[in-house]
Amino acid sequence: MANLKAIRKRIGSVKNTQKITRAMKMVAAARLRRAQQAITELRPYAIKTMEVLSSVATRAGEEDVHPLLARRDRKKVLIVALTSDRGLAGAFNANINKAAFRKWKELEGQGVDVGFAVIGRKARDFLRRRGAKIEFEFTGVFENLSVLKAGEIGRAIVAEYKSDGYDEVLLAYNEFKSAISQKVVLEPLLPIVPQSAGDAEGAGGASVDFIYEPSKVALLDRLLPMYVEIEIFRALLESVASEHGARMTAMDNATKNASELVGKLTLAYNRARQAAITTELMEIIGGAEALKG
Repeated sequence: MANLKAIRKRIGSVKNTQKITRAMKMVAAARLRRAQQAITELRPYAIKTMEVLSSVATRAGEEDVHPLLARRDRKKVLIVALTSDRGLAGAFNANINKAAFRKWKELEGQGVDVGFAVIGRKARDFLRRRGAKIEFEFTGVFENLSVLKAGEIGRAIVAEYKSDGYDEVLLAYNEFKSAISQKVVLEPLLPIVPQSAGDAEGAGGASVDFIYEPSKVALLDRLLPMYVEIEIFRALLESVASEHGARMTAMDNATKNASELVGKLTLAYNRARQAAITTELMEIIGGAEALKG
């Protein structure tokens, strides 16, 4: 009877967990639709911003080279690792942490000094436990995600880069492909690499020039930091959509696993109950036979 009671308790516990995972899957699915719409709407804007930026940059002379475009010897690198604040999303956070860790050790092996800007508690906790140098820490970003928050992060990174604190900035995030597929991306954020001349001509045409007021440098001063902020905002939206997709998939798998476990436990319960009944019947029959004798 004690064994039967334990199995009954386990079945109830698994069923309660199944209710939670099913609810979490539904919430993630609803949030995923909104996040997917947001990233779909922003992507064309980011592409067009790069086209305009490239068009101006290709017309700028050597005397107009902007600090955010200039390449330097790579001695110090800042890696911006973008994870979530919460777990229960499968390998979503682990994939980014592993990619950032591998890049850190690779650069360190080349004699490069590596620092981190972490967005999300999962990256912060992972890198802090491994003794990484964390220069910037942004948590709670996803509670009220906005372009203003992305601008705040972008300005901090640009200011550090322009002060010669770092020679290169890399951005690590999950790019949203579908609800069941997210791609880990580790791409350069600074210095900005405009499209090639051929691409710029195809996009807007570098065959004609314009009169810039007040100047090309002033225009780049406005465009380049704005592009960094847009790229960070795009990465944040990609990460949010990827997180909800990963969580929805993880919770769906957890719900299915719970169903299978309930089935196995129910079978074990029925077998144990049948064995207990058989044992009781044998005892009763044995007692009756003893009384006859």
